[in-house]
Formats: sequence, structure tokens, C-alpha cells
Amino acid sequence: MAEKIITNKIRLPLDILMTLLSVILMGGNILFPDDRVHQIFGISLIVIWAIHVILNRRWYGALFNGQYKPYRIMQLIVNCGVLICALLLLISGLLMAWFIPSDWVGGALGFARITHLLASHWYYIFMAFHIGLHGGMLLRLCHFKIEKRHSELVSESPKDEMPKQVRHDSIFLKIIFILISLYGIYAFIIRGVWKYMFGLQQFFFFDFGRGYVLFALDYISIIVLFGTTAYYLGKLIVSRPKH
Repeated sequence: MAEKIITNKIRLPLDILMTLLSVILMGGNILFPDDRVHQIFGISLIVIWAIHVILNRRWYGALFNGQYKPYRIMQLIVNCGVLICALLLLISGLLMAWFIPSDWVGGALGFARITHLLASHWYYIFMAFHIGLHGGMLLRLCHFKIEKRHSELVSESPKDEMPKQVRHDSIFLKIIFILISLYGIYAFIIRGVWKYMFGLQQFFFFDFGRGYVLFALDYISIIVLFGTTAYYLGKLIVSRPKH
């Protein structure tokens, strides 16, 4: 029981840190004149993912147990996608690392660069889906915060008034996520993420005219887009009538 409480307290800060690092790393080396900073952040992300896997080792231990229903298959595909992309990022990143002699790499450097670009963008989308599959937990956390806030601010209101306010805030929250997702579609297209994913553009392009702040907001909106899509797709699969 104590282990579960500690794990739950660690998991959320780690997930937030992973997401922030992912957004920063998607900017390539633009923020950092020295490539080694980008590489250190990348290694840090892989280490955090390893900790994340360890914290969720029970899920992996149960892979060969139980029945595979559509939602579980979807979850398996997304999680395997994240792991495969993380491994490709690790291997390609090491081949380009400053502490690996170029003589050891040889002609694999070009392959490593293209693989890194492809894997990083697929990883980003799979990560967004992964977050979306845990959207129920995030919404429950948001609802808990909303209810707590209203219980403090509306303690003297009629008892039937607080649930209405909570519902209104919940609806407002969903509308915000939908609006951000709509912008995420625009960001996904204008940033050419789909081109990177399918190898149609083999060099990373940064639009300095839009700046890094807008770049970060665009990529965050892409997370919201695919996370929201995964959340509602998961709900649709679970609620689908059984025949």
C-alpha cells in the first residue's frame, strides 16, 4: 500500500517532466548552440522513460494474462509504439553522440539522422495517444480540483448549486480541450509534422518567423489534439455495444 502511494506521487511529476522535455527536444538544437545539451536532455528523457516503465512493471507483467479486448489492443499498440520509438531514438541518438568516435559510426551517421527525425515525430504522436489513454485519470484529477475549489468558495451556497457549478466547469474544460484540438490540426499541418513522420522531409526546419514560444504552443496543441482523440476513441470503444 505504501509503495502504491509513493508510486502515484512520483508518476505525475515524472509524466509532466517527460512531456516538457519532449516539447523542448522537438525543437532540435535551435535552443542550444551546443549539440551536447540536446543530447543530454535526450538521454535524460530515456532515463525517465525507463523509470516510468519500472513504475508500470505490473502492466508489462500482465501482458500474457487475460483476454485482449479492443481497448486493451489499442493500449498495447500505443505503448509498444512508444517503446519502439524510444529504442530507435536511443540507438540513433547514441550513434550521433559527441562521446562516440565518428570512426565507430562510419556510414551509419546519415541513417541515424533520418531515423532520429522519423522516430522522434512518431514517438511524439504515440506519446500524445498514451497521455490520452490516461485522460480519464487526468479528468478525475481536474474534477477533484474543481470540486475542492467550489467547496471552499461556495460553502454557504445551497447544496444543489455546487454540483451545477462543477458540471458547468467540466463542460467548459471539455470545450477548451476541443478548441485547442482544432488549433492542433492547424499546427500539425503548418509545422509539417506529417511530412517528418513519413520521410517526406528529411531535414528539420524551424520557422524563426514564428519564434520558439509559438513553436512550443503549437506542439503542445498537437499533444492535446491526439490526446483528446485517443481519449474519446477509447471511450467509444469501451461503450460500444457487445453482440
